[in-house]
This record gives sequence, structure tokens and C-alpha cells, in this order.
Amino acid sequence: MGGFREFGADEDSSSNLFHSVTAIVIWLGSIHLNVAIVISSLLFLPASLSLLVLGLLFLLIFIPIDDRSKYGRMLARYICKHACSYFPVTLHVEDYEAFQPSRAYVFGYEPHSVWPIGAVALADLTGFMPLPNIKVLASTAVFYTPFLRQIWTWLGLAPASRKNFSSYLESGYSCILVPGGVQETFHMKHDVENLFLSSRRGFVRIAMEHGTPLVPVFCFGQSRVYKWWKPDWNLYLKLSRAIKFTPICFWGVFGSPIPYPHPLHVVVGKPIEVRKTLQPTDEEIAKVHGQFVEALKDLFERHKARAGFSDLQLNIL
Repeated sequence: MGGFREFGADEDSSSNLFHSVTAIVIWLGSIHLNVAIVISSLLFLPASLSLLVLGLLFLLIFIPIDDRSKYGRMLARYICKHACSYFPVTLHVEDYEAFQPSRAYVFGYEPHSVWPIGAVALADLTGFMPLPNIKVLASTAVFYTPFLRQIWTWLGLAPASRKNFSSYLESGYSCILVPGGVQETFHMKHDVENLFLSSRRGFVRIAMEHGTPLVPVFCFGQSRVYKWWKPDWNLYLKLSRAIKFTPICFWGVFGSPIPYPHPLHVVVGKPIEVRKTLQPTDEEIAKVHGQFVEALKDLFERHKARAGFSDLQLNIL
């Protein structure tokens, strides 16, 4: 593979344990921080002060964020530089030369797992990919979570809506999204990778409307960086759909939000060229969607042994 390139965090983003753990805590510790603040204020503060704390958290949900903030972007660069070294993350690009800085691409990233944290390897601030403008489209629930919304906005995340998706592609941004979304988290299993893709075709439609190439991406090892538990009730699935987020009990090192340092291998497949079609038919969408799913399956099978997961099975739901 003449265009194959590999980027290792240890080589391209030198760090040390202190910086890598600090970056991970800032990046992924916000939910646990919110829970700790709420519980501590209810248990240890007078009712008036407790209400004040909760009110301040509520305000943080709605205060506008400058996504180009100088200090916010400095923090984001720090996270991208040092977080990759923690696991570490290795990025494998099958055809690096196929990616042109002047074009936009739609990266279909799988799996979702607890957090799709391997996507940090594709971020523009990480600097591995030759693309200057990249946005990660995430569940809108992220942007109603204090601290998490600020940090992830500075990292280049935006709410996953059709309007945002189309707008960013029109502006020349490449977009990273997890097609399986919130329902894929509901279908997670410990011994296999379940991808909720069969009915997920909206991202294909938008890519076709803009003539933007689709790129299959799979992250090996991501499902092992946290231990987790979730119920298997139908009511739980309905709740997840309603709030656009899957509540899940997860923990890392010593029960903390710090994930286990399991190596992550993010594999980027070759771009699938898509003919621009302003009003694609269901049949046309189904054909391109099929091409994407097959390319993702092939990507998984070709690289799983090399990533250390030769016995891992992939299911398309």
C-alpha cells in the first residue's frame, strides 16, 4: 500500500505521565465532576448555598461559548497533544495521499463504545491528518452538560444536527460522526462489536447531497478502556432515544473517570467517492450505504489481527 501511513503518539506527540493523565482528566472527567459537585452540595452545604451551586451549574448550560477562544483552544491543544500518549493512540491511514487539504470528507467513525475517544487521533489540533478544518458531530446532550460542553466545543465538537452537518460541509469542513449514535451504545456487548448501521442512512444522504467522499474508520481497543454496566430494558432504550443520550454506569482506574491505558488503533480506510446528487432516491442512498458498510467490514477484517484482536467478531445491526 503505497499511500499507507502510520502515526504513533509516542513518536509524534511526546508527553509524560503527569501531562497525559492531566489531559485525560480535563477531557473526560466532566460528568463525574458534575455528579460530585451536585452530591457534595446536597450533602454538605446549607439549602441556600446548595441551590446557588445548582443554579451556577444551570447557568453554565446556557452561557454562550466562543469556539475560537484563545485560551480555550490552548487547552484543547494541550489535551490533543498529551491525551494520545496516555493509551497510547496509533493512527493507521490506508491511503494518506488520497486526502486533499482543500476537500471536505465525511468520516464514519465506529464504534461508539462508552465514549468514541479514539476520534481524537483525527482532530485537526492533533495534526496527524492533512486536513486543516475538522468538526466532530456529537449528541446534543453533550452541549447541555456543564464543563463538558465548554471543553468539547474548544476541541472542535458541534451538535449533530442536519443543519450543522450541511453547513460545515458547505464551509469546507470535514465532519466526523458515529453513524450508530446513541442506539449503538444500547446494543454494546462485552465480547463482540455491535454496530447499529443497517438503518442509519442520513449521513449518506447528506454526503451525497454535497458530493463529499465517505471515509470508513474503525477504532480497535476503544471498547476496553472502560468497564461498564447498563440495563437491557426496552424502557431504557426509549429513554435513551428521548434524551438523545444513553445513560450508562462506567468507570476506569480505581473507579475514576480515568480510562484504563489500553492501546488504541484507529484505522482510516480509503475515501469512497460520492457523486453529487441534490435529491438522491432511496435506492441510490441504499447503494452508497451498502458500499460504506462493506468497506467498513473489510477494514475491520483486514486490520483486526494486526491490532491484536484476531478473534473479535463484528455484527452489523
